[in-house]
Amino acid sequence: MQRVESGVVRGRVVARLILVMALAVLAAGCNQTALTPSPVPNPVTGQNPGDVKYYPSDQPVRLGTQRFYDGNFGLAQQYFQDAVEKSPNDVMAWIGLAASYDRMGRFDLADHAYGAAAKLEGETPRLLNNEGYSYMLRGDLKTARAKFKQALGLDPNNQTTLNNIKLLNSSQNFIDRSPSGEPCGSVDCGQ
Repeated sequence: MQRVESGVVRGRVVARLILVMALAVLAAGCNQTALTPSPVPNPVTGQNPGDVKYYPSDQPVRLGTQRFYDGNFGLAQQYFQDAVEKSPNDVMAWIGLAASYDRMGRFDLADHAYGAAAKLEGETPRLLNNEGYSYMLRGDLKTARAKFKQALGLDPNNQTTLNNIKLLNSSQNFIDRSPSGEPCGSVDCGQ
């Protein structure tokens, strides 16, 4: 009989120990002295600190820029696409993506990327210059000139834009026309 009683006592002791341990674990989790403050939104961006997703590396933009200057525009486009997906507010990534699309002849996609950059930064001399160059690549010299003039209106000493205007002016000097004004190829220019 004593065995049965000692087994019952042990069972009660074990049950009490389990209950005490469970209560101790619960109490430790509730050992808060004050309420946790809610994050305060940034007055400029309107975002809560917890909402901001940081992308710690600028590697896609750096690699995209390297591939662009190497002349590998397809690979540059892939790196810039990766950059805008990871950091959609990165103006440099959008402009790099647009310039890559320009060089690939995908002007519809370039226009979209330039538009995204303009929404983020506005019409800056850098953006207007790049758009002007895009229109020059398309052969729309009138729109290219208008974009370059807009860029110079914002920054009259911008050397890149000044060089692009020189390039635009020289490209117009090499238009091959017949004496009647028609393009060579459609008529014999006699050369």
